[in-house]
Amino acid sequence: MNFKKIIVAFLFLSCLIVCQQGYAQTNYSDVKVDELTEAQIAQLMQRAESVGYNDAQLEQMAAAQGMKPAEIVKLRARVAKIRKTNTSDNKVNVQATDDFSERTYEDTDSTSRRRGNLNNKAKTDLRDAFGNLIPKIFGAELFKNDDIRFEPNMRMATPKSYIIGPDDQLLVDLTGDNEANYKLQVSPDGNIRMQYVGLVQVGGLSIEQATSKIRSVMSRTYPALKNGRTNVSVNLGNIRSIKITLLGEVVKPGSYTLSSLSTVFNALSASGGPNDNGSFRKIQVIRNNKIVSTIDVYNFLLNGVQTGNIRLQDQDVINIPVYQTRVEMSGEVKRPALYEVLNNESLEDVISFAGGFSNKAYTAKIKVLQNTNKERRITDVNADDFKKYNPLNGDKYLVEAILDRFANRVEIVGAVFRPGPYELENGLTLKQLIQKADGLKEDAFLNRGYISRLNPDNSLALLSFDVDKVLKGTEPDITLRREDKVTISSIFDLREEYKVDIKGEVRKPGLFDYADGMTLESLIQMAGGFKEGATPNRIEIARRIKNADANSISSKTAEILNVKISGDLKLQDTTFVLQPFDIVSIRSSEGYRVQQQVKVEGEVLYPGIYTITRKDERISDIIKRAGGLTVLSFAEGASLKRPGPEKSIEEELKRDKNGKLVGGKSASNKNAIDKEEEEMQKMANLKRLQGAGVQDTAQLIQEVKILGSDLVGIDLVKILKSPASKYDLLMEDGDVIRIPKQLQTVRVTGEVLRPTNIVYSPNKSMKQYINGAGGFTYNANKKSAYIQYANGSVDAGSKFLFFNNYPVVKPGAEIFVPKRAPREKFGVAGIAAVSAALSGLITALVLILR
Repeated sequence: MNFKKIIVAFLFLSCLIVCQQGYAQTNYSDVKVDELTEAQIAQLMQRAESVGYNDAQLEQMAAAQGMKPAEIVKLRARVAKIRKTNTSDNKVNVQATDDFSERTYEDTDSTSRRRGNLNNKAKTDLRDAFGNLIPKIFGAELFKNDDIRFEPNMRMATPKSYIIGPDDQLLVDLTGDNEANYKLQVSPDGNIRMQYVGLVQVGGLSIEQATSKIRSVMSRTYPALKNGRTNVSVNLGNIRSIKITLLGEVVKPGSYTLSSLSTVFNALSASGGPNDNGSFRKIQVIRNNKIVSTIDVYNFLLNGVQTGNIRLQDQDVINIPVYQTRVEMSGEVKRPALYEVLNNESLEDVISFAGGFSNKAYTAKIKVLQNTNKERRITDVNADDFKKYNPLNGDKYLVEAILDRFANRVEIVGAVFRPGPYELENGLTLKQLIQKADGLKEDAFLNRGYISRLNPDNSLALLSFDVDKVLKGTEPDITLRREDKVTISSIFDLREEYKVDIKGEVRKPGLFDYADGMTLESLIQMAGGFKEGATPNRIEIARRIKNADANSISSKTAEILNVKISGDLKLQDTTFVLQPFDIVSIRSSEGYRVQQQVKVEGEVLYPGIYTITRKDERISDIIKRAGGLTVLSFAEGASLKRPGPEKSIEEELKRDKNGKLVGGKSASNKNAIDKEEEEMQKMANLKRLQGAGVQDTAQLIQEVKILGSDLVGIDLVKILKSPASKYDLLMEDGDVIRIPKQLQTVRVTGEVLRPTNIVYSPNKSMKQYINGAGGFTYNANKKSAYIQYANGSVDAGSKFLFFNNYPVVKPGAEIFVPKRAPREKFGVAGIAAVSAALSGLITALVLILR
């Protein structure tokens, strides 16, 4: 059974391809898409495009004829696969026979793609060779817009007005006492043959007329049709194809094969519609050499009414004549474009076509640029003449924008309750405008205001007035003019902003706004109150001197007031009242001290943080409290790091492009060599920390704080031997004492060939350690090499006559060789200078000898 179905489907498709009829509906209920070959699917697509169907119509038509939804999904997938495979190589060519030429349309989805391309071009603003915008033809995008498709509905009920013709298939159904159904093909002569009835002529009849005639003929065979016990219905099965011709000013003229349900808009859409010279207002449908319909596309574009869009019949001709009158509407209208105008239409109709004026249009008159036989001329058309003016071919209407100015505006700004622009009424005065603005604010400056006024030549004039006198009526009121701007200042705008400053032992020191009657206690409360260590017994207020003797060398620059107040800030009968710009300083109590701590690291029994208990506590005391040194300690390498200023600590670390931490530049005032050495030292410290596994930014910054501290060279051996001696320093807050283990290496860095760590040997000199690192580089500054010991002290070499005296190397030391300063190149200018100097010297010697 399946084999028979395959044979039937194949024979049907072959007949469908070979026959020269248009694409026709068929019964797809038995077709299996999986059993069709790629060539058969491609042939179906080819025939569908030959009659103007796209993929959606093909699926719609198949569904109308009974194809199962699952098969439609398969068909869609097969079609999509073929299109994807043949995008670049295989083109499905559909030839449309033309009386004048033979055209070839490119492949799959060609109609949609042509429309899309034209639509994209239409959406792009086109410009000429001079950059001027080329106006669009109104309606040109209608038949080129892919979003608007004029496609016949293949699944609608059979129209009663449909005219039956050859190759139509009629479905005749009997219901009631008699049950029967017929699928009848209309012959080329317009007849159908019915069982038990014979031939019935239906060609040229509408569906309604054919139904009546078939009922009348069948009633002879089926008498129950007369009394209504049997009913008959006639519907269309197959829809035939028709051939129509498009002539005249059309984008793609020629003959087209379309569905018999197609209308004029379907044909225009398939052909691309009128071209640049075609008329959109007088499209003619010619049938049997007579004009049966004239279509005005503007009715559809402007009102959505498809007047004259009749259903086409076989051999109909659509003629698009050349436009007669076309004008351009530009400027401040809603749809600037080129519009076609009929003989009975006026300028007012053209404005309506353009959607009317925009909200910024100057509507009193329109400028018209006309073409005469010799030259161009310009005409102004007033609003009263819009209905009377008959547009001429080539007219260009320019709607200008309104002026960017106000005819009746005045403005008031400053110390009024409602500043802003106001209407200039006839005879409006200054006092009335202030009343319109709800009056003056309490802080208004009443002695003077001013009006910015435009002179007749638009230059600026300034008119001053006494605000208080104008309001009281003791001074004449001022009549305002157009664009006057009244300014009334605030008293706060005309003086320096009053502030008071509080510093020292309060929780939130800073600047505060001054207020009349502000007391010292109020300011301290605003600053968050006293800190724990503050004393209320000695508060200093520095006050400005306003009348100092400018000629006296010992004149006061500030008045100092010492005040004692209650520590609980209670209200008292006598309070100290502040004045603007006072500076209040809150001192610390004389016996108040904040705990100070030091840190002991390394080889002690109890390393950690220790609080300083006495002012005279020394290094030996802290070491003693830490339990003393361990057996592995290296006392000679002990160091003391004392914190420096913290404001530039974060600046010591910056990030490069890759996000890695790098050292920052020093801000010292040393020479270039010292700066470079310091920079190298920072980089060495940073690399040392990163090499030790310190990668976290916060931890690295903390370590750099320690490294950036002032390193004090101490001799712990002497300190422990002689406590309280001059070597035993007093401890300060933040000090870090570090006692290392027994050190066994010496580090060599800087301008050496191979910076490295070398095992310490007491018999080696500094020069030998440098040689162990490969020796000096070309850029090494040999004379400036120095050594930094483990305890932080630094020693440099010295020179006596021709002998270099290098310092002693100890375990844990670091030898650093700085870079030599760059030398300037000895160019032509240098040679000339030296030559001139030598010449002068030789001349002088010769003169002396003579």
